[in-house]
Amino acid sequence: MDKLTRKELKSDKFALEVQHSVEFVSEHRKQLARWGPVVAVLALLIAAVMWYRSYQHNVREEALHSAMQIQNSQIGPKQSDFVVTFATTQERDAAVLKAWRDMAAKYPGTQEGDIAEYFLGTNASDAGNLPEAAKHFQAAIDSGSGPYASEAKLALAAVYAAQGKVNDGAKLIQSVIDHPTVMVSKDAATLALADLIKQSDPQRARQLVDPLRSSTRAAVSKAAITLEASLAKQ
Repeated sequence: MDKLTRKELKSDKFALEVQHSVEFVSEHRKQLARWGPVVAVLALLIAAVMWYRSYQHNVREEALHSAMQIQNSQIGPKQSDFVVTFATTQERDAAVLKAWRDMAAKYPGTQEGDIAEYFLGTNASDAGNLPEAAKHFQAAIDSGSGPYASEAKLALAAVYAAQGKVNDGAKLIQSVIDHPTVMVSKDAATLALADLIKQSDPQRARQLVDPLRSSTRAAVSKAAITLEASLAKQ
């Protein structure tokens, strides 16, 4: 079988979904007639909305995959069809920025939009542009449409700490401790808070870390012991 192009695959998928909708109506014609025209129209609208949401989700996932490929791209000659490459660092940086900006603008309020804002923030932070990083992390937090807001809170707390606003950062992390997510557990947030305040309030940092030394989760226990050792050197 010849390989289908991406465009053909999308067309085939659309045609298949339409076919399924037609088959549904055909198979349930008697029931629809019994329900009456109003309920029938409502049922069709619900089916259309469900299909559209599924379709839009797939589109966003594909866009996210493309953006991640650019984020993880390399500099130099192309060595694989599975790895995106650029001739120069400048070209790569421009492409990364455009990919995430396009996603953030096109899909605000969605999980994919939050991820775009998060990566815009981390890339700005890596470049030393803390005000720009804070803006994007805050955008991901304000969206609040998924667990990535908790990741953004930890990242923004680190930016605040770098700007000398430790108390503001501590409040952000405390909100994650109070409301942990699948992305950031209560223990992980507690360790982040202890690390944030270890210079300004070492006593409280020790109080936060000590119970986690005996955690049954090896990664948490190891991180707590390491952090406690750094506190002992102060």
